Amino acid sequence: MAQQAVIGVTGLGVMGRNLARNFARHGYVVAVHNRSSAKTKALIEEFGHEGDFIPAETPEAFVASLARPRKMVIMVKAGQSTDAVIEEYAPLLEPGDILIDGGNAHFADTRRREKALKETGIHFVGVGISGGEQGALEGPSIMPGGSPEAYKSLGPILEDIAAKVDGVPCCTYVGPDGAGHFVKMVHNGIEYADMQLIAEAYDLLRKGVGMSPVEIAETFRTWNTGRLESYLIEITAKVLSHTDPTTGEPFVDVVVDQAEQKGTGRWTVQAALDLGVPVTGIAEAVFARALSGHVDMRRVARGLPGPSGGRLDHSFADDVEQALYASKVVAYAQGFNQIQAGSDEYGWNIDLGAMAAIWRDGCIIRARFLDRIRAAYEADPDVPTLLSDERFAAEMGDAQDAWRDVAVAAVRGGIPAPGFASSLAYYDALRAERLPAALIQGQRDYFGAHTYRKVDRDGVYHVQWELTDLPEIRSDV
Repeated sequence: MAQQAVIGVTGLGVMGRNLARNFARHGYVVAVHNRSSAKTKALIEEFGHEGDFIPAETPEAFVASLARPRKMVIMVKAGQSTDAVIEEYAPLLEPGDILIDGGNAHFADTRRREKALKETGIHFVGVGISGGEQGALEGPSIMPGGSPEAYKSLGPILEDIAAKVDGVPCCTYVGPDGAGHFVKMVHNGIEYADMQLIAEAYDLLRKGVGMSPVEIAETFRTWNTGRLESYLIEITAKVLSHTDPTTGEPFVDVVVDQAEQKGTGRWTVQAALDLGVPVTGIAEAVFARALSGHVDMRRVARGLPGPSGGRLDHSFADDVEQALYASKVVAYAQGFNQIQAGSDEYGWNIDLGAMAAIWRDGCIIRARFLDRIRAAYEADPDVPTLLSDERFAAEMGDAQDAWRDVAVAAVRGGIPAPGFASSLAYYDALRAERLPAALIQGQRDYFGAHTYRKVDRDGVYHVQWELTDLPEIRSDV
């Protein structure tokens, strides 16, 4: 009998190819297929020595090369391309087989696909994979959803190829149907916020203090030895210290200042709105990218008057570090609140501490303080917000004066820092004894009879505003 593969990958772009190589490097026989056979042949020619690959030129040959229950990973562009591959392969599979989507699919699409394929007996597993092309090859953070039954068969393989922290794999079962892709979506949303906050810190040091990119790079290297240690801080220092070989100018000065996006940050904000969860830091990051792309509007607005400015002392960098850390904690807290809300809404029963644990390595937002987030949820799985965790609360209190000084300095200097400002506003809104939402409810009751509740007694009320004596009536009786 011909050798059969333990797992297969169809779609051999950079991520698919590297994932297939990762499986092979860990001793698994891997079936590989691509719509264009040239990519399949190139993989075998360049990397065939890394392990056992079974190349297939047709979907039928690809499926035939897989051992039962078949496990095949789809690594194609999210959306219609994924649906097309499912439609092509589903008739070739049998009950008990596992179809895995490793792309950045919208979790609602994953829920739809999982429900449809369940009726045929095929397990559909939406898997979030973070770490980029290097992570796919050397060990990503993996967030699998789908059925527990499918994870029993697939999970050990994914845990084997995932990144490890002290021997513990950065992979765990997330929850049913679209849970894995939902968590990956929020991961990417936090990533947006994290990158925006780092960019704002750079901008404040560059424009406010007058530091050069090389000087700022050294500051980031210093920060990366402390509580801000993370992959994004590390690569920021490398980007800022890079010189463009053509012009001899700092690399950051020759790059067009328009940040692009692939949609997961936008999906995070849209889903948060549907769930009623404030993710202000992520939203500001998405809007900042959108604003950067409005070139004509920005060009016209450059003539608008601004403040006279003035240089800040180099010691201001210490305040920026405090503001950056505090704002990052807010962004992560908001993201974890959204995961909890999604878990409650869809019945996923997601372990938030486990999500922090699998993000400690392999993924883009890997950071030192994720271990503390894991510990906070292990100590109290029902903590309403990370900001109320004793240690984080103390750090936020210590950072708040510098945080406020940075926000003020940004406003006075005319330096846009929406991430810092919105994170601080969120922090202040949470700790406020009363919010002006009471006035908004009064306005809503006046123009739309939307009613309100009172602090002194139960019930729902409405004021008959157009009458001279303004009688109050209870509207729920």
